[in-house]
Amino acid sequence: MTEDELGKIIVDCALKVHKALGPGLLESAYVSCLRHEIAKRGAKVRSEVPLPIVYDGVKFDCGYRLDLLVDEKVIIEAKSVDILTDIHFAQILTYLKLSGFKLGFLMNFNVKLIKNGIKRVVNNL
Repeated sequence: MTEDELGKIIVDCALKVHKALGPGLLESAYVSCLRHEIAKRGAKVRSEVPLPIVYDGVKFDCGYRLDLLVDEKVIIEAKSVDILTDIHFAQILTYLKLSGFKLGFLMNFNVKLIKNGIKRVVNNL
């Protein structure tokens, strides 16, 4: 599947999870349920994927983890916060740059309408 095809599945699954659970839960609950929904659609989903940093030719494991990685192509960074801030956008963009992936989704499940909490982020390689 292409990144765009995966994106449609991811957004649809996020809508389903949010409709069932609503806002107010911990991020980990949404990540687990979203992973389950995406996997049901036939995509490979990994959670807590290590993301090393390469600096000066040396690879460092600094403890960064991708919330979800779908089909080794799309990153999902899930949040359950009052408001998404610039630092949240910087985080997903940095993850995209470090990994070399082109597409990511920043999802805040702590919103009344999930469509207001989903942000598509593209890495302009």
